Amino acid sequence: MTAPIPLVSPDRDVELLARLADARTRLLKQIGRRIVGQTAVLDGILTAILAGGHALLVGVPGLAKTLMVQSVADALQLRFSRIQFTPDLMPSDITGTDVIEEDMTTGRRAFRFVKGPIFANVILADEINRTPPKTQAALLQAMQEHEVTAAGQTYALAAPFFVLATQNPIEQEGTYPLPEAQLDRFMFELYVDYPTREEEERIVEWTTGDVAAEIAPVLTADELIQLQRLVRRVPAPKVVVEAAVRIARMTRPVGAGAPDVVKEYVAWGAGPRASQYLVLGAKARAAMDGRPMADLEDLDAVVLPVLRHRIVVNFSAEAAGKKSDEIVREVAARARG
Repeated sequence: MTAPIPLVSPDRDVELLARLADARTRLLKQIGRRIVGQTAVLDGILTAILAGGHALLVGVPGLAKTLMVQSVADALQLRFSRIQFTPDLMPSDITGTDVIEEDMTTGRRAFRFVKGPIFANVILADEINRTPPKTQAALLQAMQEHEVTAAGQTYALAAPFFVLATQNPIEQEGTYPLPEAQLDRFMFELYVDYPTREEEERIVEWTTGDVAAEIAPVLTADELIQLQRLVRRVPAPKVVVEAAVRIARMTRPVGAGAPDVVKEYVAWGAGPRASQYLVLGAKARAAMDGRPMADLEDLDAVVLPVLRHRIVVNFSAEAAGKKSDEIVREVAARARG
């Protein structure tokens, strides 16, 4: 049995866990000054951020996805950048480009790199499926390597760095579905659902008045980096790691342990990155509760957002109306025995 990553300082980490749990409560309180409800989605966003991952928000227009991301950035006191994806957006519009500048003293001309909007801490990729794959791919290096290569030069992105992308599931005309390679870079896919009647009434009351809600920052960039490292140090028992790997492997139709529903309806299953994100998500959930160790309940809480976009269903599933969420739930239930 492999020993878990040791705590740097047990007493110090216990203190940090308490601070993290308190910070989560304060973050949700501050964000709640603008966003009504959507607690599960906000928890998912915070989980992904603390685990060092990216999140894809899927929901119909008008559900405050953009405002949600902006509010999270404000509460974290991070540099925020919004990129509106359109069919004519070019990769250089995201990463930046070289411009020629003339030195007024010497008259010499030289190239200078002008950084694009990707150089921020929080990137809102709004309607990411509205731009061609060439431009979508400009995010791949940034999301995975936290750096950008332009004109033969590589530029590091400031930490912390994470991408929160939005996608409209209704309109398919003039859209470009994200390739599997890019979808796999997102730790979570979170569904933003309609508010309840009571929540919608509160939304209408808040947004039709003359008072604008202000958000007080809760964490700085340095504090967030410290808490992200803390999440990495939270131990994951062997049983949690084994369960994460078992669930991910059960989604692969060619695997020996694949259940019948996977063999019948799945074309491609989740890769090893899914197992990693399952464990990291479980660690983050435990840390957000102030607990020093992840458990199977933490793992269960992140199974659906980690796996739903990593399963590629086949034509039989489409004909039978079988969705990836349903398949993931059946696989998780089967894995629990």
